[in-house]
Amino acid sequence: MKLGKISLISRISERIARMPAVGWRAGSNGSDKLRCMTFKQYMSLCLYDGQYGYYRSGPVRVGREGDFYTSSAVGAVMAHCLTNHVHEYAARAAVSQIQLVEWGAGTGRLAMQIQEAWQARAEQPSALQCRFVLIDDHPGHLEEAKRTLDSKTGRTALFLSSDEAMRSGGHWRDRPSVVLANELLDAFPVNRVTVEKGKLVELGVAGNAEDGFYEVHMPLSDERIAAALHRDGIRLAEGQQTEVNLDAEQWLASLAGVLGEGRVIIIDYGHEAEEYAAEHRMKGTLLCYSDHVASDEPYLRIGEQDITAHVSFTSLRHAAEAGGWQVAYYGTQKQFLMDHGAFELLRNHAETDPFGQAARRNRAVRQLLLSDGMSETFKVLVLDK
Repeated sequence: MKLGKISLISRISERIARMPAVGWRAGSNGSDKLRCMTFKQYMSLCLYDGQYGYYRSGPVRVGREGDFYTSSAVGAVMAHCLTNHVHEYAARAAVSQIQLVEWGAGTGRLAMQIQEAWQARAEQPSALQCRFVLIDDHPGHLEEAKRTLDSKTGRTALFLSSDEAMRSGGHWRDRPSVVLANELLDAFPVNRVTVEKGKLVELGVAGNAEDGFYEVHMPLSDERIAAALHRDGIRLAEGQQTEVNLDAEQWLASLAGVLGEGRVIIIDYGHEAEEYAAEHRMKGTLLCYSDHVASDEPYLRIGEQDITAHVSFTSLRHAAEAGGWQVAYYGTQKQFLMDHGAFELLRNHAETDPFGQAARRNRAVRQLLLSDGMSETFKVLVLDK
């Protein structure tokens, strides 16, 4: 049983020891007072600690060599459909230049595939000019993305951290922007809550480096947690757990503050609000990924595994509309792909090699459109400003 990065475990232990918050074990009636941090604080350290966090250090995290696949890693189908979507948006907006921003770009594989799809359209009359901006906070990802994209774009692409992107307002306003968030929001740190004796309480983390970390109950750390659940109509049963992603709402609000004219395309796995209060969701949606294997053990492999929670698209739409965004599209990823030309990629071919280009492309289309999992669980939300 591997606990994870020793230095990060020690750092979390030290932070808990200094925390003013006090929690208690479930069922103890609050009699055992335990110093603790919120699960959101714990998840933030596991994923985003500047030295040891999963998304800030270590090897490449996506694709065959990483811990999870994104939809960009199963072929160029998504890139083809996104390119069609952006061109349709630009045509309606009557613009000749656009900026395509991938937030959480990883190694730049999807951006490269979009660039290739873009070049396939470049000889058409009135070709749309595009500047690529890739945003990621993993140094290794940005370096790999730079190597990937520089040869394709003639070194015109920009590569930024998320902090740099939010500070550099000038990049956003010289042309319309389309911001792509592909499996970004599911990795934002979340508050976790449950109901104990009819009262909403937060899930915290107690423990130390020697004995390990474990779950406790604590008072709500932020009044927005209860407000978000009430707004979205989520009423939990006794003992039921769920997650609240306040950072996703804040990201949308911050983006609205720096973006001029533009569109945001959010692609992620998630549900409507009623799913989070369903009887089969007693433990919420939190999952961990390591070497392409899923688990529900966030207190193991600390700093060495991804921790995610499904996105509440009800919550996103409410937050977006309150922040001045307009919903331009919402549906399953499968429907989005069908609406934007996925079937155009299916080709009859005489290849006998199952690994030939046409055969691989056809498999990618079928995997995305016929799979019972990814394309139905994944949703696409498009917002305009």
